Amino acid sequence: MTQTSPLLDPALPLALLQHCPAYEASPLAQHSHAGHRIWVKDETGRMGLGAFKALGGVYAVAQLVAQSTGVPAPALTSEAARAKASDLTFVCASAGNHGMSVAAGAQLFGAGCRIHLAETVPEAFAARLRAKGAGVVRSGATYEASIAAAIADAQSTGAIHLADGSWPGYTEPPRLVMEGYTIIAEEMRQVFEAQNSWPSHVFLQAGVGGLAGAVAHMIRENWARQPEIIIVEPTAAPCIQASVAAGRMVTVEGPVSNMGRLDCKDASLLAFDILREAADRYVTISDEEGAQAVTEAGAMGFGSTPSGASGLAALLKQEEPMAAPLVILSEGLEDA
Repeated sequence: MTQTSPLLDPALPLALLQHCPAYEASPLAQHSHAGHRIWVKDETGRMGLGAFKALGGVYAVAQLVAQSTGVPAPALTSEAARAKASDLTFVCASAGNHGMSVAAGAQLFGAGCRIHLAETVPEAFAARLRAKGAGVVRSGATYEASIAAAIADAQSTGAIHLADGSWPGYTEPPRLVMEGYTIIAEEMRQVFEAQNSWPSHVFLQAGVGGLAGAVAHMIRENWARQPEIIIVEPTAAPCIQASVAAGRMVTVEGPVSNMGRLDCKDASLLAFDILREAADRYVTISDEEGAQAVTEAGAMGFGSTPSGASGLAALLKQEEPMAAPLVILSEGLEDA
């Protein structure tokens, strides 16, 4: 691990979530499919939001509200704390579930929230954000344009910018988001350790790379048996693979992908820093392979999207058999 890799401690978000009645560990079990015996971490029902990102944005909002108001995180839902937080507004861009998590956190702790969406994000998702009390702003044709709009919004209004991607000079809020995601790896570690049964390969899908970076960091940090870590990206947006190959952060170009949550042309700096050392190899999948994985996940009893099932798509295209592969179904159908 390089010296610039972030410090991620799952004990901190776990301590906060002990006070959250919606929190419970997401399911992890082995399933048989297409000749594989697959470990599946099912995030499709996570905390009522239907995606792993429920862990990141809510936790980061809590920590940032606590820092701004001086109220300890476990007490943030009190009426007095919510009144203090009412002067705060969070702003971010989102291709999907990060915005929902930030909106849920802002609503829970009494803060305001504005989410910038690209024109390609479905209106049904915008409606779900508004139902969480968020203001929705359509900002540009691409995810990257919506990020620029969110940055400008925060600079001009004094709102707190809470992105899930990081870049030079902007790392602490996305570090908090990633710290929330470490819970996923810790939940899995506890199960594997209790059963003394560990995966041989772990497939981690990546957009900007927050989930992949957080889980890979924790695997290398404290899993007793080390699997091969395989990073999965859309063919249209392999930003982490391209950055690692170049030895520096690069922007990739490509068409719009049906894997909208993963269709990111720029990697997160924190994720890049972790994955260039922690990951073993990279796989890209086509839109067709992503769509087929939704069908395959359905045959296993899971409802997901091309983004959510992308790790499964990468597994199913492997030519060599794997002893005990693991995939994360990162979102459910409700979040399509």
